Amino acid sequence: MKRRQLLQSGTLVLLLGAQHLARGASIVAVRVWPSPDYSRVTIESDARLSFNQTFIPTPPRLAVDVQGIDLNPALRELVAKVSANDPTISGIRVGQFGPGVVRLVFDLKQPIAPQVFTLTPVAAYQHRLVFDLYPTQLADPLEALIAERLQDGANTAAAAAPGSDPLGDLIAQKAQMPSAAARGQSGGPTGEKETKRPPQQSMRAPAPSATDRLIIIALDPGHGGEDPGAIGPGGTREKDVVLRLAHRLRDRINAASSNGNPMRAFLTRDADFFVPLHTRVNKARRVQADLFISLHADAFFTPRPQGASVFALSQDGASSSAARWMAAKENKADVIGGLNVRARDAQVKRALLDMSTAAQIKDSLQLGGAMLREIGRVGKLHKPRVEQAGFAVLKAPDIPSVLVEAAFISNPDEEAKLNSDAYQDQLADALMRGIEAYFSKNPPLARSRTT
Repeated sequence: MKRRQLLQSGTLVLLLGAQHLARGASIVAVRVWPSPDYSRVTIESDARLSFNQTFIPTPPRLAVDVQGIDLNPALRELVAKVSANDPTISGIRVGQFGPGVVRLVFDLKQPIAPQVFTLTPVAAYQHRLVFDLYPTQLADPLEALIAERLQDGANTAAAAAPGSDPLGDLIAQKAQMPSAAARGQSGGPTGEKETKRPPQQSMRAPAPSATDRLIIIALDPGHGGEDPGAIGPGGTREKDVVLRLAHRLRDRINAASSNGNPMRAFLTRDADFFVPLHTRVNKARRVQADLFISLHADAFFTPRPQGASVFALSQDGASSSAARWMAAKENKADVIGGLNVRARDAQVKRALLDMSTAAQIKDSLQLGGAMLREIGRVGKLHKPRVEQAGFAVLKAPDIPSVLVEAAFISNPDEEAKLNSDAYQDQLADALMRGIEAYFSKNPPLARSRTT
């Protein structure tokens, strides 16, 4: 009798089909991640959801019909989760559009290129329906760096010489700068002539020369957004502590100079949002960064391991099994963070893998060695030398790049240190000394970059 009932229920399941079964899906969580790059909305459920989307350009809004669910309190929470300072989303409306169909309408502050996709369960996540809303117009990050770096000086000069506009002059000069591709991999001067300027009047503040060199250092706080990174025994999230460290190091870089050349830090993420690995590399190349420093906090299965490590790229395999394991772990960030595989530019990613040069690796090892020596003065080292492996985030072909594991967040003592302002300051100071030591032996190339 029981067997007959099971067979009948199995037949019923086949007759109902996947669409009807999906109506039993439950919403686990909803999340909103605003950022200057893009805004992400995630609906996590215990079963895969299907959808149809429509973008209306005027006024800009995105309508998405999600099938297999009914309106519930969890979905209504999306309305309240949109912050007033979200650069992309002005609001979200939800409603029951039909039986088993919920309509979401994203009211937008600007035109977007939407990407809507699903992710299969991974790590602590169940099924995810992801809405990535990319603005169609983005500010030039290099120009923003220049303007930010010069604003204080420009205000001072303008006060001394009414009517002058050195900031405007320097922004205009940016067009003369060579692109990363034009610079090539040789690292030689560009050969551009210095712009001639009229003699300075005694009452005017000197305008910077067109050949003044702005040193740009890309800081890459690991993980972020949907990807928390490693989590310590006390609940500390890697993505949070490395962002705080990046902010500290940014402040030191922005206040420093090397051989008279001012420095400026560029962060691949300045808040809690997810950035794909290849996008981090492309961001650094877009601002023509001189160095790329990825910041992380190590973790292991047991609480015993401790100490900081520094890694560089390898063309010939990992320098140790531990380095190989670490690279494999960090390279999974795209899977956990939620990469839209269909939209990824695979051709560009392959080019980055193939173009990495021996010269870049040599410079990266020098930078890593300088940093490792300074870190060893303020804390323990896990390994006394720079390790090498195939880290995807270190594969910029023309930028010396290192990955710093500041400490083992899985070690309770080191988790406490990572949460300590005093230790974070010491570590930021050590990393800054390492950068300065590298530039003392490897001066920045004399190319025509405006300050």
